[in-house]
Amino acid sequence: QVQLVESGGGLVQAGGSLRLSCTASGFALDYYAIGWFRQAPGKEREGVSCITSDGSTYYADSVKGRFAISRDNAKNTVYLQMNSLKPEDTAVYYCAATAATYPSTALIALIESLDEYDYWGQGTQVTVSS
Repeated sequence: QVQLVESGGGLVQAGGSLRLSCTASGFALDYYAIGWFRQAPGKEREGVSCITSDGSTYYADSVKGRFAISRDNAKNTVYLQMNSLKPEDTAVYYCAATAATYPSTALIALIESLDEYDYWGQGTQVTVSS
């Protein structure tokens, strides 16, 4: 069964850190680009960060310098390290996998094209208190 499972969410005070994990089962992440997305109540789902199969990364301006995405293909897992968290980071965070390939100069399209993603996780809640 093909599945993506997120974990690591929770409640944290502003300025704190969390590390989200996205673990795949039923397929190997090696050849997939992975995106992290978030959706706050009443808002559309937005792209946060992505990492290609060769390790190129992209971050939305709102998280640049605070979040770091990485992958461990041996563990079939992608991570999102979130530091200096702000109340506006509160949302349900989703990971997704796509076999589509994008050049490193066009990765903004990778986190904007939600329809490109083949598999989605169920989401993990991140709540940042002020």
